[in-house]
Amino acid sequence: MSRKILAVVVLAIFAGMFAIEENSARAGEVVSTRGYKVLDPIRHGSLTVFPVVAAKTYPTGEFLTLDEGLRSGEVVVTEAGNVQGLIRRPGVPSIRHDGAEVNRLVLVNNSKRPLLLLAGEIVTGGKQDRVIGKDRIVPAESDPIDLSVFCVEPGRWVQTSQQFGASGAMYGSRAGVAVGGPVTMMAQPSVRAKAMGDKDQGEVWAEVRKQQEAVRVELEADAPVVAGEVAQTSSYAKVMENGAVRQQVDAVAKPIEQNYESVIHQLRDRDAVGVVVAVNGRIIWADIFASTDLLEKYWPKLVRSYASEAVVVRAKDVDVSVARAQDFLADMEGRRETIESEPGIYRHTEISGDGFKAFSLTSLLPKTGFDVHVAKMAE
Repeated sequence: MSRKILAVVVLAIFAGMFAIEENSARAGEVVSTRGYKVLDPIRHGSLTVFPVVAAKTYPTGEFLTLDEGLRSGEVVVTEAGNVQGLIRRPGVPSIRHDGAEVNRLVLVNNSKRPLLLLAGEIVTGGKQDRVIGKDRIVPAESDPIDLSVFCVEPGRWVQTSQQFGASGAMYGSRAGVAVGGPVTMMAQPSVRAKAMGDKDQGEVWAEVRKQQEAVRVELEADAPVVAGEVAQTSSYAKVMENGAVRQQVDAVAKPIEQNYESVIHQLRDRDAVGVVVAVNGRIIWADIFASTDLLEKYWPKLVRSYASEAVVVRAKDVDVSVARAQDFLADMEGRRETIESEPGIYRHTEISGDGFKAFSLTSLLPKTGFDVHVAKMAE
């Protein structure tokens, strides 16, 4: 009898240990980096990009990107004051505003697919160009929703178009194939950080001016006329669309983009899902997606955003190791955690840690329950 009792106790202990490990994995699934591996970097000038592969990926084909929605016309973005007439279904109360507001836009997703929005994506038009401040998912065939944004065009409050469209700052490609016209711009990490982390319009404007001034200084010696044009331009997007600026960004972005597209192709079987980014030897950012397909869709504009950060930083041949990049990705333990949720659609988690902030967007749509995008920034 005593042997049977002992055997039961031992089994109970092992079962308890297994349950603890399993529950710990579930509890940490949203923010844990277990299963992510950082590979050897790709370098050009002051920009270093570390490919990241995952132990597991998830199906993301149902998600519509903002670029796809704007190009097809299935996604409409407009000033808050223009919302009337955009209601899709009769009998649904409309969202009414007296007029346009700096930090509010209205978006309608007419697609039969859920729309994925990433913080840092810039839409141009309306009374001012805006940058999306938070990752979120908009359900299929949505009624108008309030979209929290930040202005990246201080000084203009004159409507250039009723609806917002894609920026003409760049043309995307995937594996060397054009994807059908202009795509939205992704703000560089320093500007994204102010929108995502500080959530302060004044800080966003200050960072936009700072980066515009850095670009002007960089152009002053070789292209003083262009530098003067940059100084007179209030729009962050227009500065980045300037031919001379694009040429400088291309010089950094193209080699990285092409090399990593090759890496993605080679590592598809190993599930390449993201990058850790360093500028001048300092790790500044990480973007991780739920699938290789999703990474490929965002890669052309992501790499240009990283390159935009690097063009105003003089290279000093400072290397950063794979081990440091892996440590950056692995450290997700924070002092404070903030969660916002739209039941049945998404959960957005922000973690504040020692010297960093991390953000995860978890899909709560049927048959999902996984992190669609994880971003981490150094402070």
